[in-house]
Amino acid sequence: MRSKVLIWIALLGCSTISYAQQLLSPDGNLEMNFRLDEKGAPVYDLSYKQKEVIKPSHLGLELKKEDADAAVDFEFKQRKDVDALDKKTNLYDGFRIKETRTSSFNETWQPVWGEEKEIRNNYNELAVTLEQPSNDRSIVVRFRLFNDGLGFRYEFPQQKELNYFVIKEEKSQFAMAGDHKTFWLPGDYDTQEYSTMTSRLSEIRGLMKEAVTPNSSQTPFSQTGVQTPLMMKSDNGLYINLHEAALVDYSCMHLNLDDKTMTFESWLTPDAKGDKGYMQTPCQSPWRTVIVSDDARNILASRITLNLNEPCKLDDVSWIKPTKYIGVWWDMITNKGTWAYTDELSSVKLGETDYSKTKPNGRHSANTTNVKRYIDFAAANGFDAVLVEGWNEGWEDWFGKSKDYVFDFVTPYPDFDVQEIHRYAASKGIKMMMHHETSASVRNYERHMEQAYQFMVDNGYTSVKSGYVGDIIPRGEHHYGQWMCNHYLYAVKKAADYKIMVNAHEATRPTGLCRTYPNLIGNESARGTEYESFGGNNVDHTTILPFTRLIGGPMDYTPGIFETHCSAMNPSNTSQVRSTLARQLALYVTMYSPLQMAADVPEHYEQYADAFQFIKDVALDWDKSLYLEAEPGDYITIARKAKGTGNWFVGCTADENGHESRLSFDFLDPGKKYVAVVYADAKDADWKNNPQAYTIKKGVLTSKSKLNLNAASGGGFAISIQEVSDPKELKGLKNL
Repeated sequence: MRSKVLIWIALLGCSTISYAQQLLSPDGNLEMNFRLDEKGAPVYDLSYKQKEVIKPSHLGLELKKEDADAAVDFEFKQRKDVDALDKKTNLYDGFRIKETRTSSFNETWQPVWGEEKEIRNNYNELAVTLEQPSNDRSIVVRFRLFNDGLGFRYEFPQQKELNYFVIKEEKSQFAMAGDHKTFWLPGDYDTQEYSTMTSRLSEIRGLMKEAVTPNSSQTPFSQTGVQTPLMMKSDNGLYINLHEAALVDYSCMHLNLDDKTMTFESWLTPDAKGDKGYMQTPCQSPWRTVIVSDDARNILASRITLNLNEPCKLDDVSWIKPTKYIGVWWDMITNKGTWAYTDELSSVKLGETDYSKTKPNGRHSANTTNVKRYIDFAAANGFDAVLVEGWNEGWEDWFGKSKDYVFDFVTPYPDFDVQEIHRYAASKGIKMMMHHETSASVRNYERHMEQAYQFMVDNGYTSVKSGYVGDIIPRGEHHYGQWMCNHYLYAVKKAADYKIMVNAHEATRPTGLCRTYPNLIGNESARGTEYESFGGNNVDHTTILPFTRLIGGPMDYTPGIFETHCSAMNPSNTSQVRSTLARQLALYVTMYSPLQMAADVPEHYEQYADAFQFIKDVALDWDKSLYLEAEPGDYITIARKAKGTGNWFVGCTADENGHESRLSFDFLDPGKKYVAVVYADAKDADWKNNPQAYTIKKGVLTSKSKLNLNAASGGGFAISIQEVSDPKELKGLKNL
């Protein structure tokens, strides 16, 4: 999509002066200062309404010494000039300011899908060119200051003394102004699937052992290392979020805390050799972002992450469609069913194992008859697609073996008729969603990728859910290293060639690349609903994720579990979904995604058909989003206007303490009447003891309406608000 530029004022200033440079946000509330210290090291600070956000913090990078050696000629190395070699690794001091340029930018652009129809991109910019006389090198540090925060990155122009280099470490600092309340995950090179810890910064070290829980692949790196997006609240009422944007050809950034000074420093994910990034000029780092406000709702409303990404690079986006789907999934997650076809095989070699000679286990969920049942349900209830997992050969021998050749992504089990499913789904107007579990054998996935995408096209699959469970192959690489970040983007680009949408699970946490490649329609990259079957997510989980995980892009959270006791699916599974049924409805509004799953099984939706109506009605794409109430870890209430209509949907999610909302509907059009259906927790509802207790009330709303609603412990509410075109629709209804 092309942006419509409203205002462009370029080159407001140009100088070679070295004193402090000040940059203000367009509204003047944010102030960023840049200078060089006495060692020639870059330093910046940030304040909001004259309150410190980032105290003076250093910037720069350290390069790998071996590659500095390689850049020096043979005769020089023979002299063993160690001091000169050490200087070659230094991109963090010894600078002087060569040039500064300031500019302002203001545009409005339209996303292919999103939380609003139009997004404003308005910032003031300072680009500082730094030269390092001792090495005849230069870099550019570019700052963009928005009304809601700061973005900065490093740029490396092509130059004689800096062509190829290897990053040992990036040294971007974020010195916090206090011992903030923090919502954090352990820093890890291979997983984000931890429960969020809530503590003071100074308490992270003491809680790290408790925070690092078992996972299929994990590599924690420090007693004070944490992941981004990182959400904090200061004692003086500032909400601060640290993250990155436009992660391209670079390693994913974590943060390592010096808990004596409360200073974070960037910590990049290494490769198998321990290196943090292989670079060739001209090149640049991702943006480092600081979102800040004295109102938590503004953190949720920030679009900095998207605005710092490049505009859409796809010429044709007509095939990219927000999707509501159901899937053969929850019965396997609860261990009622299984991904594997047989229990008789201890190992599998694709192309050599003859499944016709094995006995089916009778619990394989991805069989033709069962999938047709889901297709029928999707068609009857207005869904777009059906996901099927466990359809392809190899699931008996897929995990934990460090196995290179696992799946070929095109060979079905004997009980899954690909052609018949294609025919049947097409006859019902339903698209199919493919599942590609790579088992982290990335070389194998790339080996088969184009054949697999063509197979999808040939058989009516328009989207794919990819997975990367386990330790990465090539061995030694990490999920969030530069090599893997490049792979994830490669898969998205290649999918676009085949007009396929991608929903990547276990991939790196999003950094707004869905603006540039909007066929990246979903990601997991956090603890989703599946963990409710593995022991449970914290009750406050969905009151935190919009402030953390969703800052980078939408999440395929897979909500909509109505039967919250997993024993109803599998008597041996004693886990319980830590949510009321009403909150499960609310998540379709509060957990934004253009890709939404009704994750439960059809029979449970039939059992609670009146509540299921909200899932059928709720939109996927929006003209406007309003953040009515928000406090991280406590509650969130959001109202969204459906794309191209006058209809609104409201959702509230609350923690274990519940929440009382006093709602005003002044966002509705004055003079109009709306029919509203309120799905709320009953008075005695409770996530643990009475999760299915809900009420449904229908009535009339106007822009003058007020409504008080209570969310139970682990509860919430959802409201469907339909614009009235015929007064007859109001017959018999009272004002709410």
